[in-house]
Amino acid sequence: MPLVTKRLRDPDVNPCLSESDASTRCMDENNYDREMCTTCFLKYKNCRKFWNAIMMERRRNGVKPPMPTAAEREKILGAMGKMPY
Repeated sequence: MPLVTKRLRDPDVNPCLSESDASTRCMDENNYDREMCTTCFLKYKNCRKFWNAIMMERRRNGVKPPMPTAAEREKILGAMGKMPY
């Protein structure tokens, strides 16, 4: 597997891995009819927006690494009580 693909499949690097997989699975199941997968695409887009905002805030505050690890993300989502996207 190429290095780029490995990085995208790493849950510590890609916070929206499950949303990405759901979008791909939806496209496969619906013969690549994009209209059938609109909800999956919106979830993925909102996920990326949410974690990008978190990453930008952490960069502004000087927190390293800018993207929280998978364990930190679980704590953040747990503190919110529900999925924000």
